Amino acid sequence: MSLESLEAFLGKLGGIVWGPYLLIPLLLGTGLYLTIRLGGIQIVRLGAALRLGLLKRKDDDAEGDISQFQALTTAMAATVGTGNIVGVATAIGVGGPGALFWMWVTAILGMASKYSEAFLGVRFRTTDEVGEKNGGPQYYLEKGIPGGFGKFLALSFAIFAVCACFGIGNMTQGNSISSNLTSSFGVNSWITGAILAVLTLVVLVGGIKSIGTVTAGLVPVMILFYVLGALYILIVNIALVPAALGEIFHDAFTGTAVAGGFLGSTIMIAVQFGVARGIFSNESGMGSAAIAAASAQTTHPVRQGLVSMTQTFIDTIIVVSCTGLVIITTGVWKEVDPATGEQISASIMTGQAFSHGLPGQWGHWIVTVGLVMFAYSTILGWAYYGERNVERLMGHRAVMPFRVLFSLVVFVGCTVPLGVVWNFSDVMNGLMAIPNLIGLLILSGLIARETKLYLKHDPKLEANRAEIEAFMAGDPGWEQWKASERSRS
Repeated sequence: MSLESLEAFLGKLGGIVWGPYLLIPLLLGTGLYLTIRLGGIQIVRLGAALRLGLLKRKDDDAEGDISQFQALTTAMAATVGTGNIVGVATAIGVGGPGALFWMWVTAILGMASKYSEAFLGVRFRTTDEVGEKNGGPQYYLEKGIPGGFGKFLALSFAIFAVCACFGIGNMTQGNSISSNLTSSFGVNSWITGAILAVLTLVVLVGGIKSIGTVTAGLVPVMILFYVLGALYILIVNIALVPAALGEIFHDAFTGTAVAGGFLGSTIMIAVQFGVARGIFSNESGMGSAAIAAASAQTTHPVRQGLVSMTQTFIDTIIVVSCTGLVIITTGVWKEVDPATGEQISASIMTGQAFSHGLPGQWGHWIVTVGLVMFAYSTILGWAYYGERNVERLMGHRAVMPFRVLFSLVVFVGCTVPLGVVWNFSDVMNGLMAIPNLIGLLILSGLIARETKLYLKHDPKLEANRAEIEAFMAGDPGWEQWKASERSRS
């Protein structure tokens, strides 16, 4: 099979996986169902969750490898990537402004899914042979769902996650960094690849503590840097923002009319690309963030679940919204490439929007530097996801060889064309979400029961360890979790 035919095949398979009859209803349906069962937890508890995750940042005297804030930034490092720049442009370029509305819907419902998978990641985590916490769908699907079906779901997730980490979490990110540095500053892709591979390996050798330290410093800076640039453009164009919002809500339910080089879209295309790019951006329902959450120092699974939930809010409601509104208010989504007579490519759309909105070369620099930081942080986050799943499949002895291989593949991603890898990544992302979403539905009763019990006693997330020990004493779920905290897998 030639590369062209393989790329076409994967493109068709991705269209089925992310189509209107499989992942879109499964993602939205699971998020809606969990939202109802959990009493709208993503809205009711958002303030307390943000306060715990961003201000307090850690639970004192709690077991785990890294702080709650570091676990949050590790998960955000993996999600705040090219999806926040190129993914948004793709959704709007194909689905019109209405696609941004469906990205918001996916995020709001996805926050309930993100909470649930992070809760389960901590609830069923284990301690490995070197004393580190392990958790995620590759564990909780097997431990929480008895029998062969749970084990099948867990192994399926682990295999798809390892495949995905080399695609969307590695080569595609490295390629984005390399091509942007080449086009902006003329840096040779081989030089970029070599430096990036070495930096990645240096961080990965230190394990989750090293990754957590780097992401805790990098992620807040890169998000602030990018969002401030976007807010400047929106403030300057504040008169255009109401019309842009009106266009978003109108087109979400009517589709987008033909305009200039833009081909127009139906409601279904807006929904499809909004949901697909939304999950590509924030990864809610995929199960990946649960792997980072499982390493957190937390006094109860509910607390880390709520902290992890804020990742989707920051990623989509804040960062993606900034990108989308800049693209729409500057009008670049309707611009035509003079050379082809067609709509400009999504790969340069956000850069064009920032260049239009900021003076001089500032817009171009912000997008380039932002994309480099976003993509590199994604590499680090997904390296940890891949490592934990490799350990689940092959044992701890395979971890260090994986780290070396992963770093070498970064170099490959920086130096070769990756059309087929993008399609492969879309398929793997979708396939790893399916067993996780099925598991969330099956385990929804446990999630709701234990969540409501904890929040009955600590609705503002202010209890200390001694208080939690007192009001949770005697609860079977609590006792089971504490027992697993003391044992080794």
